[in-house]
Amino acid sequence: MLKSNGIHRHMIQRVLASPFRAKAFLARTGFVIASVLAAGAVHAEEGAALQVANTTVGNVASLQRGAKLYFNYCSGCHSIKYMSYSRLAQDLNLSNEQVLANFAFTGAKIGDQVVSNMTAEHGSDWFGKAPPDLSLEARAKGPDWIYSYLKSFYLDPSRPVGWNNTVFPGASMPNVLWELQGQQRPHFAAAKPGEEPTVEKLELSTKGKLSPHEFDETARDITSFLQYVGEPAALKRESVGVWVILYLAFFTFLAWLLKHEYWNDVH
Repeated sequence: MLKSNGIHRHMIQRVLASPFRAKAFLARTGFVIASVLAAGAVHAEEGAALQVANTTVGNVASLQRGAKLYFNYCSGCHSIKYMSYSRLAQDLNLSNEQVLANFAFTGAKIGDQVVSNMTAEHGSDWFGKAPPDLSLEARAKGPDWIYSYLKSFYLDPSRPVGWNNTVFPGASMPNVLWELQGQQRPHFAAAKPGEEPTVEKLELSTKGKLSPHEFDETARDITSFLQYVGEPAALKRESVGVWVILYLAFFTFLAWLLKHEYWNDVH
């Protein structure tokens, strides 16, 4: 390790010894740092602080509920084109018949990918832009973002669809879960001169079919499902990972016994 650190120090000294190399090195380093800071700034500018989702991908019952909610409320506009119906049946412990009866509203076959019937042209005409594919949404923004987004819609007459969102201000999507959640109205904080007022908190003005606690579970189930869709292998990877750790521990023990046997005469 000391030798390796010495090599690294020598390489850095060689880079900084040349003005051209030093400028290139510092430029690349500055670009990386700026990219990280910019990513954080974009995330911060999107809206309110995120709530913790506490999702568990290994909870198959939650994934089943989330899949049912997704296909009933989201699949009309959003595709998850990297997921197939057959994979859903396999991972969610459902039969092919159950998947086709409960999820395949587009007349799809069991081997087809999950693609919405809404075309990009229709999405642009109705919402201003085509609804995005959600296959990698959880990997791109994280489960906390999705969970908070689903809970943060509020009535806004100034918006074309009548809704806005504190996590993603100016969202083109209406609150498709409003019947379950109810309708929220914003309370604005006092704005400074020349600035737009910001939403301080949301208040449930009209109750939905679910209690706030029940809707939290609903949002969590949808989030868990989208988290699974982003990385379906996580289900098997977590179960296989235990055996991998046990194998490595057993192999380490055997290696220790072998080393002890080789060095027995030396000691």
